[in-house]
Amino acid sequence: MNASACRNRGKCGRWPAKLLVLAGMTCAAAQSALAHWPAGPLASVDVYDRTSGTMLAVYEKDGRRYVIGTPGHEYEIRIRNRTGERILAVTSVDGVNVVSGETASPAQSGYVIDASGSVEIAGWRRSLERTAAFYFTDLGDSYAARTGRPNDVGVIGVAVFRERPRANALSSLRDKLAAHEDARRERGDLPAAPGPDTQPRADAPTADAAEPSRGARQDAGGAKEARRFAAAPKLGTGFGRDETSYAQRVRFERASASPVETIAIQYDRRDNLIAMGVLPQPRYAQRAPDPFPAMQFVPAPPR
Repeated sequence: MNASACRNRGKCGRWPAKLLVLAGMTCAAAQSALAHWPAGPLASVDVYDRTSGTMLAVYEKDGRRYVIGTPGHEYEIRIRNRTGERILAVTSVDGVNVVSGETASPAQSGYVIDASGSVEIAGWRRSLERTAAFYFTDLGDSYAARTGRPNDVGVIGVAVFRERPRANALSSLRDKLAAHEDARRERGDLPAAPGPDTQPRADAPTADAAEPSRGARQDAGGAKEARRFAAAPKLGTGFGRDETSYAQRVRFERASASPVETIAIQYDRRDNLIAMGVLPQPRYAQRAPDPFPAMQFVPAPPR
């Protein structure tokens, strides 16, 4: 049930203070804005607009959560581990795994986050050294639509797993061995390691891993609802500019076949969220326009 995974480095090439890693599959298997997504027992998630330099506010309606996306703006997903042990965060955008590019399933590769640590996911992972930036764009320009998978555009998902306790004592040694192997590969002493999308898979995954979760089915229903009320083209996430983002494989053994918690957030243009009733109508739209709003009679002169 073990699999190799990766450790992330910052864009400047230095190791960050907090551990950021990737892990392969190891299992058989509302009207007010909130500052953050409501946190579960294991993790909290934020969406940060890199272009405007602001954290996106979250709006709730009918049990779903939404953020406003601005076309052309780059963004990143920030996940914080709220526990005292490592966790695995399998992350998807528009129904696509952000590490492997596969149609998303909780059983796939993801980011492993150290105890009380965090990770900032700013793009689609292209290799152990590069990512392609996330940016809000029209549905037709989204990576999911351009790869023939437009049905789940407009949603970000994070499936969180605990680590099997007996693996914790070995994780440090495994990380060191993985780092040593990567160094040997860079020198040409070993053949290249398989990419994240070639991680070993179990022959008979469980029903929880093989079938879409209830939350995923609800998100699909929400997408249909959004299309029915949409006032403008729906937003998706594009395959943006190439950026440096180093990673290194590590190992992670899941404690369960199913995620302990799943966090989902939908995003769209402001106009569409207004049309769906997620955001209130602007005040100026509540009355007919007046051609002479400041019309008045001549006042008497002062005495």
